Amino acid sequence: MSEPVQGKTKSNKSASKPAGGKAADKPIDKPIDKAVDRAKAQAALPVLGIVGMLRWAWTQLTSMRTALFLLLLLAVAAVPGSLFPQRPVNPSIVTQYIKDHPDYGKILDSVQLYDVYSSAWFSAIYILLFISLIGCVTPRAIAHYKAMRSQPPRTPKRLSRLPEYGTLVLPADAGIPASKAISDAAAVLKKRGYRVEVRDADGAMPSLGAERGFLKEVGNLVFHASLIGVLVSVAVGGLFGYSGQRILVEGDTFVNTLVGYDQFSPGTNFQSSWLQPYSIQLNKFDVQFDRESPAHFGQPIDFTAAVTTKDTPDSPAKKQTLKVNDPVTLGDTSIYLTGNGYAPVVTVRDGAGNVAMQGPVVAKLQGDNYYSSVVIKVPDAKPDQLGFAGFFLPTAMVTDKGVAFSGDPELINPQLNLNSYYGDLGLNKGTPQNVFELDVAKLTPLNGRGMAEKAIALAPGGTYTLPNGKGSITFDGVKKYVGVDIHHNPGQATALIFALLAVAGLILSLYLNRRRVWVRTGTHDDGRTMVEYGLLARGEDHGLAGEAAAIRELLQREWLPSAEQPTDTVSSSTSKDQ
Repeated sequence: MSEPVQGKTKSNKSASKPAGGKAADKPIDKPIDKAVDRAKAQAALPVLGIVGMLRWAWTQLTSMRTALFLLLLLAVAAVPGSLFPQRPVNPSIVTQYIKDHPDYGKILDSVQLYDVYSSAWFSAIYILLFISLIGCVTPRAIAHYKAMRSQPPRTPKRLSRLPEYGTLVLPADAGIPASKAISDAAAVLKKRGYRVEVRDADGAMPSLGAERGFLKEVGNLVFHASLIGVLVSVAVGGLFGYSGQRILVEGDTFVNTLVGYDQFSPGTNFQSSWLQPYSIQLNKFDVQFDRESPAHFGQPIDFTAAVTTKDTPDSPAKKQTLKVNDPVTLGDTSIYLTGNGYAPVVTVRDGAGNVAMQGPVVAKLQGDNYYSSVVIKVPDAKPDQLGFAGFFLPTAMVTDKGVAFSGDPELINPQLNLNSYYGDLGLNKGTPQNVFELDVAKLTPLNGRGMAEKAIALAPGGTYTLPNGKGSITFDGVKKYVGVDIHHNPGQATALIFALLAVAGLILSLYLNRRRVWVRTGTHDDGRTMVEYGLLARGEDHGLAGEAAAIRELLQREWLPSAEQPTDTVSSSTSKDQ
């Protein structure tokens, strides 16, 4: 061994010199260095292999970090669905969008941006998120199940190192030996919901370990499992559900068939044969307007639709009430009230005097007091097709400058104001048209501003004869209509159940704490029973000190039931962060 020189070790450089003090011409080979070199040359790096790569990929996929990333990616991937028109909702709009943007419209279509929610890339993210969550929850559930069936951890040798620690000294005349003290402590902890295991009950220093708060992890697992359930329910609704819209005029009946919808959006795997054969008839629709508040006078404050429904054609009819935020439910289908307005009833006769069109025409709300636009298309008129465009006023009033407006939403002085046209309406070409718009560019006007025949203004019961023998139009009366949204979502009920379970699991995981308690007892030489206890929390627990105080108080009451304990009979000490 080298001798220390000023706190350092002497160098062994002289070992490389031969006897006599002369340096060697060549370094001396060391056999151990050669052995190390041979071992390095023979060492082979481990090969990961296909199985190892798959195991590594599965580990990465099922990590919580990956699950959170996929959840964020899914939210980002859904954004194009609100930026671009979607083919399942309205194919005609998508076709028109591609025509209006020939430079990049087809490129967007090639990457399925018009079918976002059924696209391959969106489905891939959804499935990967589903697999990732399952891979996260399943191992944790197995590990927690094993933890619940296992015994509490062994009693530490030094309880004083625990965050919450205390001691109790029972006098010799109390008659409580160490074995009885540990059994009493076990009974107290069991009453507080702890799972207790007593060790060395008959030994000199019996102890116990206790645990509680397993529901915290159960709540965490329920929360994550419920998220999986919500994903599955949403997927079921998207695959097998549908939604649609329909306008119902008072007296009309809607039958749940494809041709009965004004607009229909099916799920990805929906089949028309799955439509439930129910029907709903609008008997009467009432609107209550504000008549008290000057600031909101005339605004609608309540809507009530009296309807008659039948689950099947052979089922008995049921009277029901449809209100805003109070839908009518038929099986898994919910019918919501979303809009309303007036529908003037008109009769149009062509040039030969034949009735070419008769019935209510839906007026589209455009302004205050139910000022509404009206478009009437009469393709069956002879010899020329007829078209009308104008507005409907529930309470017609005229300004000093001769401008007509609606003074009140109630039907006090209804008036139908129209301009008439004739020509080819373009309905025979097969091109979709908006029923609330009339393209007058290729039509010939019959009356209007600046012409000999002024605009048509009809009160209920009035008739206007069109110029040039084109026919006539009669304003028969006014009915009310409602707009309804129809949603069929087979996964809606289960999604609600799983959402409630997720909230319940989250509450459990946030407000319950996982705690462990150890108690050790022993007998002093003078006959006193010595008790020490310690508490430990898994994770952050601000109530651990309160739990320690509660356990101490219960133990004192168990062993010394007197109201107050003298200081020389029961002593204690508490140590934290020792």
